[in-house]
Amino acid sequence: MPLVTEEHEEFRRAVRRFTEEEIVPIASELDAKQAEIPMEIIQKMAEQGYFGVLFQEEYGGLGLDNITMAIVAEELSKGWLSVGSVMTRGIIMGTLLEAHGTEEQKKKYLPGLAIGQILPAAAFTEPDSGSDSASMRLKATKTDGGYLLNGAKAWCTFANRANCLIVLARTDPDASKRHKGLSIFFVDKESGEKIDHPNIKGEPIPTVGYHGMKSYNLAFEDTFVPEENLLSGAENKGFYQLMASYEVARLQTAARAVGVAQAAFDFSLQYSKEREQFGKPICEHQAIRMKLSEMAVELEASRQLVYYAASMKDSGKRCDLEAGMAKVKAAKAVEFITREAMQILGGYGYSKEFPVERYWRDGRVISIFEGTSEIQHEIIAKSILNK
Repeated sequence: MPLVTEEHEEFRRAVRRFTEEEIVPIASELDAKQAEIPMEIIQKMAEQGYFGVLFQEEYGGLGLDNITMAIVAEELSKGWLSVGSVMTRGIIMGTLLEAHGTEEQKKKYLPGLAIGQILPAAAFTEPDSGSDSASMRLKATKTDGGYLLNGAKAWCTFANRANCLIVLARTDPDASKRHKGLSIFFVDKESGEKIDHPNIKGEPIPTVGYHGMKSYNLAFEDTFVPEENLLSGAENKGFYQLMASYEVARLQTAARAVGVAQAAFDFSLQYSKEREQFGKPICEHQAIRMKLSEMAVELEASRQLVYYAASMKDSGKRCDLEAGMAKVKAAKAVEFITREAMQILGGYGYSKEFPVERYWRDGRVISIFEGTSEIQHEIIAKSILNK
């Protein structure tokens, strides 16, 4: 039985139409201005049900599978990586809630996440703690009715637009406890063009690409969080809760890479048919044909690895190994394919007149966020050595 069914392909066609009509016409122009995704686009995504693909129907979701989720991420990212990434934080928060949330937390947040009314951002990374999640130092101190958060977070993407921050904080002050002393909190806030919270300060970080969503450095100063916003209502379980949720996040990230790679491949393929040199289209020159062939192989291998890992997750199996492999492979593939696409276009590939340079800049970030490629290789190595 094929992993991707006709129902999946029908869903793909619908998302592709949405992307071509709503995202492609504005992506390059907004990227050039380093402008964020218009809220109207996010609202239209919500109307299509994209935010609720994985969530249970009882909470307003579509109740579909991880392969569908990967297809949605892939097709949206073909238009603009930033648009394909809006879903990521909702997936992280939703999977955390479905697996570990109290019934009250599920009722409070899941319906809003499923229809795009609640837009979260993940505040996990710190200035001195990135890949080493267990070394987080932002403190959560118990107080009447809840906790006070104090400390810094870095690379919190979408923090301004988000109306809920997912914060990993240290509830056990003993730093030697490392991963055993961390908890996850949901910090409600107003959505806006800037960080709008009396006890949270934030400044955007300039980046070379991925311009549709700004990433922020955040400072928490006696930020109050009510006790009921502690995930699962239990302290010191946050590290384990977060690690389990990363499977789906990394699948979605790998699917985003496939989408960007497909866009670069499609554009350079068409260009090679139209551009003539030495009296014939450049696609008839062996050097270009070799590039196109290798790009096609890397693209399809990445896609199938994503779908295979997604099918494992759908069957109820652990897929941290396969999700890690999919992310490593897709991250390498998108860098290779976007670079080769630029080479096929020659000088035009380096020009902002064409979208290939945007694909190249955006694709580079895949090997860094949602767990670096180096961390994924550690996960893969541990798994194969243990076997």
